[in-house]
Amino acid sequence: MGNETAAAIANFMPIALMLLIFYFLLYRPQKKARQERDAMLSSLKVGTRVITIGGIFGTIVGLTDEIVRLKIAENVTIEVARGSINGVAPEVNEAKDDGNE
Repeated sequence: MGNETAAAIANFMPIALMLLIFYFLLYRPQKKARQERDAMLSSLKVGTRVITIGGIFGTIVGLTDEIVRLKIAENVTIEVARGSINGVAPEVNEAKDDGNE
């Protein structure tokens, strides 16, 4: 190996190192998050309580490949895109507040 070859390899090492860093810090975590989100969206079923990207809580009353129907209040249902579901909402205890603290 000549001096020119060693110099060329030495010049490309920082670029290769930056690519490796970008892979582990950016690409891999985004890919994992996308896979988890896709798994969550594909596992949605009727009766699941979810939250939309806009912050609306609702219970799924119907769904297709593209559209999710959410019941957000008594006698109120809305249709949202399946991709706008942000996640499964945590279970809440709906105890009535009597106003005393």
